[in-house]
Amino acid sequence: MARTDHSFPAGSGSPAAAPAALRGRGAVTNVRHRFQRDDRVQVDDGWSGSGLPADFVDSVPDNISDDAAKVIPILPDTRHAPPAPKTTVTAEEARKMLSRNDSPDIPFEAAVNPYRGCEHGCVYCYARPTHSYLGYSPGLDFETRLVAKANAVQALRAELSRPGYKPSPINIGSATDPYQPIEREWRLTRGLLELMLETRHPVTIVTKNGLVARDLDLLAALAEQKLVVVYMSITTLDAGMARTLEPRAAAPWRRLEAVRSLTDAGVPVGVLVAPIIPFINDESMEHILQASKAAGAHYASYTVLRLPWEVKTLFEDWLNVHFPDRAQRVLHRVEDLRNGRRNDSNFGSRMRGTGIWADLLRQRFAVATRKLGLNRHRLALDCTRFLRPAAVPGAAAGEPSDFLSPAGAQASSGVPFHGASPAAGGARQLRAAAAGQLSLFD
Repeated sequence: MARTDHSFPAGSGSPAAAPAALRGRGAVTNVRHRFQRDDRVQVDDGWSGSGLPADFVDSVPDNISDDAAKVIPILPDTRHAPPAPKTTVTAEEARKMLSRNDSPDIPFEAAVNPYRGCEHGCVYCYARPTHSYLGYSPGLDFETRLVAKANAVQALRAELSRPGYKPSPINIGSATDPYQPIEREWRLTRGLLELMLETRHPVTIVTKNGLVARDLDLLAALAEQKLVVVYMSITTLDAGMARTLEPRAAAPWRRLEAVRSLTDAGVPVGVLVAPIIPFINDESMEHILQASKAAGAHYASYTVLRLPWEVKTLFEDWLNVHFPDRAQRVLHRVEDLRNGRRNDSNFGSRMRGTGIWADLLRQRFAVATRKLGLNRHRLALDCTRFLRPAAVPGAAAGEPSDFLSPAGAQASSGVPFHGASPAAGGARQLRAAAAGQLSLFD
């Protein structure tokens, strides 16, 4: 049975709306079973129309009576909410791309995020409060009012070309998923990987979207020189749970499929069981690790749910809507993990929690990874191959370089770019249209 190449949920049709400016789930085309009267049973699993894997369809019973209808529709999944408001993307001209980090519990010193906001709509996302700095809400705006750093590649090239720059692994995806659906059109992440390959710069990627396999050519070339590790975030193996928690991220099976494709091509892959939410997905830890190992993953890690700032209220509202029977149990267990609070921002404990329940999770993870043979060695990325790129003309004087943008893109001021198709000269048009509109968050 042939499968299409669309990830789940596909494209821009399904970030969903949930109460209190939350998210819902993407609409799915009805699946139909077709029965023929010639003693053979054929199944139209609706794969190309629904975006669901073939094994989502219930098997056809063997004892079909002669009176059976030729077409028996399956009732639609009532868990799916109506489509959400349309996602909009505005462009900004970033002054710089590299952000430095000295947190002792984060394994990288430098990060790059080509987008602001994330179309995946994960209810637990710790990065949601960052949208407040743009004047947007951390709720629905974070999922639907996105910002693309249209000159991301040129800006990063200028930073890497500086004489005093010293290479260390750059993480792509620390505050936004670099492979969220809009990457299909904007291709900023692919442009960054091309720059990493050109300059022989080590890079790590964190994503929960199977779209990462699109760039297998670049990732395989980087892996040959020990310049890349990809970390796939898998929160659950339950497709229904995933549609609730992460409505526009790739389905769990698609993520495992991407892990397999990457490892088959020689790209080292780790899996992040993140975040672990008590009484929601905590029982899935061992199953996720087992499935990830079977797909070829070499490394694994986990984090416990964090609820900073506005995320706390958003998550609590979501919890009361979707799991009212256990909402208080979940929140009280979070408090047990956070010294009586809903959030803990202290280094060393914010990622894994403290107390007896945190110790239990730590022991479960250690036993599972040991049995599965994960984390037996740590891949050291090679920082000695770095080739400093040629400086971008005018960059030293603060003159932005030209960049390309999809047709119909807007500047962060809301002024559309001129022309109906991508064209050079966009930077000058954006500078003229959005002078003084640079983000507070560069």
